[in-house]
This record gives sequence, C-alpha cells and structure tokens, in this order.
Amino acid sequence: MAETRERAAADGGRTRLVKGPGMLLVWLYGVMSVGAVSRSVYQVSTEFDRAPLAYALSAVAAVVYVFITYTLVRGGEAARRAALVCCAAELAGVLIVGTWTLVEPSAFPDATVWSDFGYGYVFIPVLLPLTGIWWLRRSRTATA
Repeated sequence: MAETRERAAADGGRTRLVKGPGMLLVWLYGVMSVGAVSRSVYQVSTEFDRAPLAYALSAVAAVVYVFITYTLVRGGEAARRAALVCCAAELAGVLIVGTWTLVEPSAFPDATVWSDFGYGYVFIPVLLPLTGIWWLRRSRTATA
C-alpha cells in the first residue's frame, strides 16, 4: 500500500493504469485507434457520399479509441473515471450499432468498426470495452 502511494507521488499524484493487464489494454486500444482513424479518414475523404452514417460512426469510434488510449496512458483518478465512462459509452455504441446493422442492414451500405458487434475486427470492439471496464474498476479497488 505504501509502495503504491510512493509510486503515485512520483508520477505527480497519478495512479498508474498502465501496468499488468493495463499495458495490453493500452496496446489494443492503440492498435484500434490507428485502424479506426485510418479507416475513417480514408472513407470520409474519398467515399463519404456512399455511406455517410457508417463512415461518421467509424469516425466516432476512432475518436473514442484515441481518447481512451490517451486517458489510460495519462493515468490518475480523473483519467480513470473518464476512461470508464468512455468504455461504457463505447460498449453502448457497439451494442446499438451491432444490433442496428443486424435489424436494418440497408441503413449501412458499408460496414462500420462496430458493425455486427465488431465482426470485421474479430469481435475486439465488443470485448475491448468489457475488458476495459473490468480493468478500470479493478484498478480503482487496488489503489483504494
């Protein structure tokens, strides 16, 4: 317990979130950030008129992934809470868009990152926020 406080004091009072499984989480969010940003920039700049809803949702997913990656790396209690809220919003987005693409496929002439619950990304978009929520809740209790 004292070691955790000393480490937090050395980091400017911030609790480190990038340790143990948190490092893997940051790496996965980083990879998803690069993939989603690249995909959305290309789609929005070259094909936006073909599927504006799908491409706009991919851009939203990219922003969410980048923000979560940043907050995990930044650390601290405020960043942990912000990441937790974003992971919950991401999960809601994946579930809503995933269900929407199954119920009304004609609304999505092209896939989003969250289409079919992340099928095109090996279901990582649905598993990642669940893992993130678990880790962020666990990291709070570990430092409490």
